[in-house]
Amino acid sequence: MSTLPKSYLTPEQYLEIERAAEYKSEYYQGEMFAMAGAKWNHNLIVAHLIMQLGLQLRSRPCSVTPSDMRVRVSATGLYTYPDVVVVCGEPQFLDDQRDTLLNPTLIAEVLSPSTEAFDRGRKFEHYRSLESLAEYLLVSSQRVSAELYVRQPDGRWLLTAANSLEDTLQLPATNCRVALAEIYEKVEFE
Repeated sequence: MSTLPKSYLTPEQYLEIERAAEYKSEYYQGEMFAMAGAKWNHNLIVAHLIMQLGLQLRSRPCSVTPSDMRVRVSATGLYTYPDVVVVCGEPQFLDDQRDTLLNPTLIAEVLSPSTEAFDRGRKFEHYRSLESLAEYLLVSSQRVSAELYVRQPDGRWLLTAANSLEDTLQLPATNCRVALAEIYEKVEFE
């Protein structure tokens, strides 16, 4: 029995397909991976994060974007759509299309059962190679729980965890705060 050789896409082929597609796909090592739609809690949490961060960043040289902003991790070749992205300073893009960001300052991922292991593990490994990335925020969609990783001057990452609606995380690189009571407003756990 013979098997057909697997064909791989170049990053340029991926971008051509992705820019014309009706749905989003991530890309890594020649393969595209379709993204599934998110559930209610996930979307509420993303919206609350964008509102909180957006209000705090209005008068600062930073911008917040939702999951339609593709990020390229140049060192590893990953193209991905984080749930929330903040860029401080001048955004740098892959090309004139301005749809692939190269220099995020903060990335936030809302964890779901199907993505949690990847977001905590391999995806964070990719993200850590972004020189511009100073903060990585993980927020659970299953329970009240948020974890903030902050890059230290020596390159290590410092973890601060919060597990109560009374907790607030301070984000030093973006000079923002994230209140769990606001993140989880109207979120009902099963």
